[in-house]
Amino acid sequence: MKKYLLLFIIAIFVMSCSKKVEVKGKITGGSPLERIEFIEASGVATLPLANIGVKNDGTFSGSFEAPKNGMYLISYAGKQNLVYLKGGQTLNISGSGMSFPNDYVITGDAKKNNDFFTASQKYLTNYAQTVNMNELMTKDEKGFLAGIQKVEKDIDNNIEENVKKFSPDSEVVQWKKNDLASTLLSIISQYEMRQGQMSGNPSFKVGKAFTDYENKLQENKEVMIKENPYYRQYLLAKMSPEFQKYAEANSKNKTDITTSELFTQYLKTKKDISQTAKDYLLAFVMAQSDIHPGSPVKTTDKIKKIIDEDIKDPTIKSDLTKIQIAVNGVKIGEVAPDASLIKQDGKSYKLSENKGKPYMLLFYASWNPYIGEAAVPVLKEVVNFYKSKMNFVFVNVDDTKDQFIKTSNTLLKGIPGVNVYGDGGLNSDIAKKYGVYGFKLPCFVIIDKDGKIASRSFVNLGEPELVTILDKLTGLSAPKVNPNVQLQPGLGADPSAQQMNPQPANPQPAPTK
Repeated sequence: MKKYLLLFIIAIFVMSCSKKVEVKGKITGGSPLERIEFIEASGVATLPLANIGVKNDGTFSGSFEAPKNGMYLISYAGKQNLVYLKGGQTLNISGSGMSFPNDYVITGDAKKNNDFFTASQKYLTNYAQTVNMNELMTKDEKGFLAGIQKVEKDIDNNIEENVKKFSPDSEVVQWKKNDLASTLLSIISQYEMRQGQMSGNPSFKVGKAFTDYENKLQENKEVMIKENPYYRQYLLAKMSPEFQKYAEANSKNKTDITTSELFTQYLKTKKDISQTAKDYLLAFVMAQSDIHPGSPVKTTDKIKKIIDEDIKDPTIKSDLTKIQIAVNGVKIGEVAPDASLIKQDGKSYKLSENKGKPYMLLFYASWNPYIGEAAVPVLKEVVNFYKSKMNFVFVNVDDTKDQFIKTSNTLLKGIPGVNVYGDGGLNSDIAKKYGVYGFKLPCFVIIDKDGKIASRSFVNLGEPELVTILDKLTGLSAPKVNPNVQLQPGLGADPSAQQMNPQPANPQPAPTK
């Protein structure tokens, strides 16, 4: 009997420590060309943790490792919403293809927390229509504080009512209260800035009651900095005037200094800010200002050095490294990562088999519309022009090997090259090593004859930079193409800006009228 009891206790312990979230459900009228993605709303990487396909009947299933319990952004067909998830639970979620995930229904063990969250959001939406923020912002300091404290009390009362109604876990309740505090801090920060501008006094200071209330809202600041991007934005807004002065004084005659370098130096002067806060704020600034597609190698190297030397939190350090690879690709000059790949006949394939000859990697999937609409016709021209001097490896990242065989036999029929499959699709070893995500497909990377990375990641075969690299490695000279012709319409110079740094839908809109 004791043995069975012990096994039961072990099973419960393992379940409680699991970070995996199982996802399943149905989107009525859903399209197999659309994918469901989950992103940690409080993280710094804002990269998809899961990319789940929808079947012809609208059903879907998948799983992913949730870094921590908290809010996650769920994305489908260009729409986004928030959902509260805990590791070890199953998310049963459904909705209509017309409105999902703006509207969804959850059943099972994730229901009570999300019912609480949804009810709180609904109240906020209605409550926002009753508060005249323009009038509140014009009040004197005493009147403003009275008004904003009433807003806090009204929303907090609703939170308590929903706690009694839905019995959510204490941590989701605390998240909501911290989220409320972050939103209120943003509002009072706007008021303080407005009053300072209206006074015309550069030394303008708010009163003690104002400061005391502001400090009260930040009693859980170490938790808030970890879980709420809006609190990070509030802190950055507060230090912005001082940082601007610091940057102006320390960037004279330094034409190539980056914002991230300046902010790193500035944070070293702030002894009153915790290392945790410094890590999150610096990560936020780097992701917003200096990690972009096409960044010069020099800038990329500078950011890498800051990540290695100045970011102390290992998770943030890892997430920022993933962002760099996802945005710019593996560092040029490094040995191209090898990975386990499978041919159509089931035999294994290694990228190192190409050593001695340059080659191009193409990552693609059947559900990405641009591969068929635009990439294949251009790809045929590129392959036919360069095939005598280099190899081409077409890496499929569909969900199954059967889909890979079907797609490669139809989509790439007649195009010289090696067709291989990354087992696991976007969760495959090769996708992770090359920073390949759904928003980057199709994606092109060039490797030189010595097996080293020769280019950043490209999403457009017509980019002059890519053509220049191909010409240099092969000794050929390609006909000039119109650089404005994009493989993926509308992406322009920054194909991943919206997906790399999505801002979570504001879980608590500021009351306006």
